[in-house]
Amino acid sequence: MNNTRKSLTVAVAITIIGLLATTSAFAVIAGGDARRGRDLALAKCKYCHVAGAGGGTITPLSKTQQQWERFFVKDRHDKVAPGTWDKIEASELKDIMQFMYDHAADSPQPETCGQ
Repeated sequence: MNNTRKSLTVAVAITIIGLLATTSAFAVIAGGDARRGRDLALAKCKYCHVAGAGGGTITPLSKTQQQWERFFVKDRHDKVAPGTWDKIEASELKDIMQFMYDHAADSPQPETCGQ
């Protein structure tokens, strides 16, 4: 009986840790408005992120959801193009992030932003 209780406790702990890991990763991007983010990406990002432009072609399909999470958490854009995100309000950036994440290559609804 004691071994069964220990096994059950370990299984519950592993399940809880797994749930916390997946929900905390999603929480990084959750809360934005993906529909608004699409419009903002077209207006504020597309001019640098099309074929032949300085930023290269980037769409939500360019990365998986996990890659987008890492990109935003590590503030990768600011490391590559410092100050560019300073021109975008925090709420707008959150919406853009939400759009990129929600429509990433491995998402249920992958899409480009009209490119």
